[in-house]
Amino acid sequence: MAKNNVRAIRESLLMSKAELARKAGVSALTIDRVERGMDCRMDTKRKIILALGFKLTDKHKVFGNEDSNSTRRLKFAKTRERE
Repeated sequence: MAKNNVRAIRESLLMSKAELARKAGVSALTIDRVERGMDCRMDTKRKIILALGFKLTDKHKVFGNEDSNSTRRLKFAKTRERE
C-alpha cells in the first residue's frame, strides 16, 4: 500500500468523500480505498487528480513518488517469473 495525500488535500478543500467521488466520476468506496493507500488504476488516479483541482503534471503532489514503488513491484514480478 502506498502513502498518498488524497485525504489531506480533500479535507483542506473542505470536500467530502462523496463530493470528490462525484467530481471524479468514481465511487465513494474507491475514494476510501485510495485514501487508505490501496492500489488503483492509472485512470482513477487521473480522475482524482483533476477532481482535486490539480494538473496531471502535479501528480506527485497528490500521490507522491509512486513511480519508484511501481518500478520495485515490476522488478519483483520479473524476478519471481525467473524462479
